[in-house]
Amino acid sequence: MNQIKAIERINEAELSQGILTHEQSWHYEYRNQAYIFIGGLHKELTEADVLTVFSQYGVPVDLKLVRDRENGESRGFAYLKYEDQRSTVLAVDNLNGAIVAGRRIRVDHALYEPRDDDWDYREAVREELDKDKVLVPGERQLPSREDDKNHRDQSQEDDELADPMGS
Repeated sequence: MNQIKAIERINEAELSQGILTHEQSWHYEYRNQAYIFIGGLHKELTEADVLTVFSQYGVPVDLKLVRDRENGESRGFAYLKYEDQRSTVLAVDNLNGAIVAGRRIRVDHALYEPRDDDWDYREAVREELDKDKVLVPGERQLPSREDDKNHRDQSQEDDELADPMGS
């Protein structure tokens, strides 16, 4: 709860100070990271439920709902990646502290990198979402292992000093 309130205080301070540019915002530190952390989730929520809530602020391209290795139950937190980093700012500002399934959730920027052993999980999520038609085929599908590797290779080549809000 303290972290939820801390983010709310930072956002309120920015509003009262009249922060007008992206570079002045606390969000700027995360300009090259499109993942968010979602904590406090009800343990009965599924990947599809999380995608439904968070897709209102952008196009999710990766989701890791952390589960107990022994029984497969949700541990109540997740990492979600958006197609566009600007969506992370919207999600953090609008969903941090929101009540979802009767629980107050925490949403914050995350420095998260999927582990190699997450690929089996990601493939299972992709198959489940495709089966339930939760995602529109094509642009909204979770990236394949090869797509994600190519994207990471390309993003490493991109100019770090380029304006993330440009174009």
